Amino acid sequence: MVNWGVIGAGGIARRRTIPEGIVKANNAELVAVMDIDDKVVGEVAGEYKVKACTKEDELLSDENVQAVYIATPVNLHCKQVIAAANKGKHILCEKSMAMTVEECEKMIEVCSDASVKLGLGYMMRFHTIHTRIKEMIQQGLLGRIVMARAQLSCWYPEIQGAWRQKKELGGGGSLIDMGTHCIDLLEFILDSKVAEVSCFTGNLAHKYEVEDTAVVLMRFENGAQGIVDNCFSIPDDSSKNMLEIYGTKGSILCKGTIGQGDGGEAISYIEGKKKEYDADQKREPVSSGEIINPKPINIYQAEIEHFSDCIINDTEPSISGEDGMWSQRVGLACYESASTGKVVKINKRR
Repeated sequence: MVNWGVIGAGGIARRRTIPEGIVKANNAELVAVMDIDDKVVGEVAGEYKVKACTKEDELLSDENVQAVYIATPVNLHCKQVIAAANKGKHILCEKSMAMTVEECEKMIEVCSDASVKLGLGYMMRFHTIHTRIKEMIQQGLLGRIVMARAQLSCWYPEIQGAWRQKKELGGGGSLIDMGTHCIDLLEFILDSKVAEVSCFTGNLAHKYEVEDTAVVLMRFENGAQGIVDNCFSIPDDSSKNMLEIYGTKGSILCKGTIGQGDGGEAISYIEGKKKEYDADQKREPVSSGEIINPKPINIYQAEIEHFSDCIINDTEPSISGEDGMWSQRVGLACYESASTGKVVKINKRR
């Protein structure tokens, strides 16, 4: 059993990771929570009957805490990860990992020197539909992958004090907040890194300083091409958070698997035999497909159980600090493309 502390007890930690992940995990126990908001930390600590802290050092100095989950604004991640590592705590850090690649490098170095594990919160990799799609691609059922798309959008109006709407706190808007999830997911499913990007961003609905609309066109190292679109400017029920994978032997179309839940639907359309060109392009009004329906698991519980297992058995997290740093490189390349209007190749320097 791994004893967990949480830094940043409001937001996603309170809504999802604590109740669905740490509390439900078979190999984890919540022992302390920290937040600068006295009311929030008091309520969360009271609900779960754990220690309440209003300062980071108070939680990190608790010898009962073995691992910390960091769910604070992005600009705080670097110093909090370093502080936790220096106290000998293993760290699961929410994305985005940091504000700069240099901060990511420092976080990885300090964790390595302290012999503590560092993982990133790309929990959508644990969705059973996503892992099944990855298996299908590895089995060659879709042939050569030629194109993929991932969408994650919502309605996010101007909210006073919202750190995701301030560049100095979050590093950007819909692209860095949601787009990094989508890019990481496509790289995971396709088992191929992004090689170059072309990105467009804008403020089409809201007046805050970060983008509310972003589209990324990308080419993967395996030659496949991709699209990631992320908006804070589409009403929630109007964005179906689509995942689409297309290959030379068929396709897989998903609705609602990208996000914070373990549900959604997915259908595969596999045409294994070699096809000739059909000049008439006659198609059935409704194509027959096969539903992909593996047993769902809670992605936050799976994330916490995996990281706890890595601590218990001294193995490396499947989503590492290096993965977080790579995501940072890709995100910054997207912003460079958006500002220059040019295609940007990803700098692979480690």
